[in-house]
Parts: sequence; structure tokens; C-alpha cells
Amino acid sequence: MLNMTLYKREMKGSLKMLLIFTAVISMYVTIIISMYDPEMMATLDSFYEVMPELMASVGMSAGATSLIGFMISYLYGFILLIFPMVFCILRGNGLIAKYTDKGSMVTLLAAPIKRRTIAMTQMFVLISGIVLLIISAAALELAVAETRFPGELVISDLVILNASLLCLHLFIGSICFLASCIFSDTKYSIAFGAGIPALMYILQMLANAGKKAEVSKYFTFFTLFDANGIVAGESNAVIGVLILLIGAIGLYTIGITVFCNKDLHI
Repeated sequence: MLNMTLYKREMKGSLKMLLIFTAVISMYVTIIISMYDPEMMATLDSFYEVMPELMASVGMSAGATSLIGFMISYLYGFILLIFPMVFCILRGNGLIAKYTDKGSMVTLLAAPIKRRTIAMTQMFVLISGIVLLIISAAALELAVAETRFPGELVISDLVILNASLLCLHLFIGSICFLASCIFSDTKYSIAFGAGIPALMYILQMLANAGKKAEVSKYFTFFTLFDANGIVAGESNAVIGVLILLIGAIGLYTIGITVFCNKDLHI
């Protein structure tokens, strides 16, 4: 139950942001995959030996023996977590809370469109943006890998890994969307929509660094995304991804319900 006029308008509004984030991710993906050679891997491993805690905190590890393992070490611990997360934060706030804060929500509600239709349309705008961002990153990874190192990448592993990454970012997007639906003031929407994922990532960094801070992994949802476990087919990793997907569905549903029942004071 979507309003296609609103959907098309909002997707046009997402286009510039999508292009910017896709360009940045493309740059990092191309550079990092191109580094997959014995000499460069040895250099990166030497950096890890010098700064093990710092490198580990952003999900980077030494000793990768395959292209997918190298990509997991240097892309899936920071680059492909942070940039899509920032997109979720910025776009999630602009779909509901920004309209309410500026008073322009009255224009949408004045049209013969139900609140649920507006909320679901805005939700699918956010989801569409996330899906496009992850698919474009995965397609580029495949293109660069097959061009530079033909036959080195197991395509099924790449597909499963990025499908799992998509579930993670759908969950992050659901937090941002829920905050946008709950708060009519953008400063609170951003505070919670950005603050919660950012805090969770900081806790994940502390957990990756190890030692006494490792206990923080039990307090962050990023732990549910175990890239190495996903590629290895570990049951716990699969369960973690399913939890993220179910959680995303639940939070999006709650967000729509909250928006449909809240007093907008307009």
C-alpha cells in the first residue's frame, strides 16, 4: 500500500545522497581489492603487528589466505558498516521527522492519503536506498575481483555475505526510521537515530580490541553480524543474521504504528 507519487519524489530526493555514498564506497572497494597481492598483504599485516588493537578495533585482521577473507578483513569491519550506516541515519531522519519538524507534514496529510500509506511509502524509500547501496557495492566487488583476480572469488560466498550485510543495515535503518516516527523534532530524531547505532559501533570497536573490553560484545547488535562465520556457514552466524532481519521487521512495524497513532499537533 504505497503512494507512487510520493515514492518517486522521495527516491529522487535520495538520488544525490546515493550517488555520493556509492562513489565513496566504490573508491574504497576498488583500492582495497586491488591491494590483494602478496607484497601489499605483507605490508598491511606489518601495520597490524605495529598497531594490533587499533586495527582490530575497526574489524581488520592479519593473515587472510583468500580473497573473500581479505575483503572481510579490510572492507566488512569498517567501510561497509560505517558508510551505509551514515546513509541510514541521514535518510531515515529526512523521511518523517523532518516533515513534522518543518510543519510540511500537514501538506501530505491534507491530500487524500492515509497515514499508514505515508509511513509505508517512506519506509520503502529508506529500504530501497539501502538495497541499492548494498547491491551496487556487491556488484562492484564482483566486477573488480573478477577483473583483477579472475577465479579467486567464490561468488556464492560474496552473495551470502552481502545478503547478511543487507540484513544488518535494514536493522540499522529500522532504528533510524523508528526514531523519526517517534520524535517530531529532528534534533531528537537524529540524537536517537544516530546515537544508538554509533554507540553500538563504539562498543563493537571496544569488543574487537579485546582484553577486558571484550565483554562489550554482548551489548551491541553488530556482534550479530559475523562475516567470517557467515562465509564459513556457522549456525550461530546464520541465527544472528535472522535475528537482525526479524528485529528490522519488528522495528519498522512499530514505527508505522507509532506514526499512525501519534498526535502531530498540526
